[in-house]
Amino acid sequence: MPSAKLLMIVGDYVEDYEVMVPFQGLQMIGHSVDAVCPDKAAGDFVRTAIHDFEGDQTYSEKRGHNFVLNASFSDIKAAEYDGLILPGGRAPEYLRLNPKVIEMVQHFERLKKPIGALCHGAQILAAARVIEGKRVSAYPACAPEVEGAGGTYAKVNMDEAVTDGNLVSGPAWPAHPAFLAQFQKLLEQYLTKTKAAA
Repeated sequence: MPSAKLLMIVGDYVEDYEVMVPFQGLQMIGHSVDAVCPDKAAGDFVRTAIHDFEGDQTYSEKRGHNFVLNASFSDIKAAEYDGLILPGGRAPEYLRLNPKVIEMVQHFERLKKPIGALCHGAQILAAARVIEGKRVSAYPACAPEVEGAGGTYAKVNMDEAVTDGNLVSGPAWPAHPAFLAQFQKLLEQYLTKTKAAA
């Protein structure tokens, strides 16, 4: 399979596993991944949060690593990318307020490029109004936002992911194996189709 050029939009207090595992895993299989954050440049970092499931009524949160960005948000042109990844954590609640982030997400949906969203990443999808009529998995607390944006909340186990059209979504980091396998399949389909059309 040819390698894909992927965009990952992150922000301060993105979930540690949900940024690090896809970022490294997708590079490991030959894709390039540009991780960007509004108002930050390549070499800057975002702080991460570790969300864990410890038997409480909601997840717990601890300070994570500093995640170094490898591209500058101001330089990004969505048209140059084959796919988009939106990790969860607390970052999506403020990233969705950025008009350029919303425009980028809408670009990927309009051209039916693969989009992967984990956990609270669904908050960005809902704000971009790109999930109407789609089955979307997310952290359960995001179900009202998914449904308010016209999507159908897919209640699955924490280690499962859901594909609907060009979108792969999962409820949290335990879904990484299923999420990444399904995202890779979408990339293969997209790149094969794009290559055939060229």
